[in-house]
Amino acid sequence: MEKAKIIELKETVLENNDADAEVLRNELKDKKICLINLMSSPGSGKTSTLLALKEYLDRSIKWGVMEADIDSDVDANTLIRAGIPSIQLHTGGMCHLDADMTRQGFRAFDRDDLDLVVLENIGNLVCPAEFDTGAAVNMTILSVPEGDDKPAKYPLMYQVADILVINKIDAMSVFDFDKENVERCARENNPDIKIFYISAKTGEGVQELAEYLVSRVQDWNK
Repeated sequence: MEKAKIIELKETVLENNDADAEVLRNELKDKKICLINLMSSPGSGKTSTLLALKEYLDRSIKWGVMEADIDSDVDANTLIRAGIPSIQLHTGGMCHLDADMTRQGFRAFDRDDLDLVVLENIGNLVCPAEFDTGAAVNMTILSVPEGDDKPAKYPLMYQVADILVINKIDAMSVFDFDKENVERCARENNPDIKIFYISAKTGEGVQELAEYLVSRVQDWNK
């Protein structure tokens, strides 16, 4: 009896997206726009980190944010009120952005005068890590209250991330957070990952992170 033909859709989708992401990356390179894909779980402090970075980024580069959410404009409006050029992307229930969705966001943003665009991805540690958005840099935030075991539980996120920002270090004394463990697990997934400890609330460590991001943007836009 003839058997049903099996098509691995996920593999095909990922292959097609990877190719499209490379095209988008080259398009942005030609325009001298550095795209940073910012990923984390909900509540880790993506938006508050961007707000904390503003003071330092504004001194050196022109930048803006594309906020992605399933169905909300709260974060984009928060950034706009703070003076950060931003637009809101709605994914219609999807838990990630891919390269074509990111390209659509750039078209709607209609800004070619920026050195840096941060794509604040959907709050999720699984789906966003699977899809290449065309970014030059992948950055993920892990907040202290989430625990130091996240790189062990969600390895792909830390495999694809160039930068790991550990946020809410002002709460370190309250939580059982093992810095040695989180660093070891993260580097087992990605030996080259760059790790920063910050508090978006108090500002500790934010300037160092901002200076590193500016250097990455300047290197990309040469």
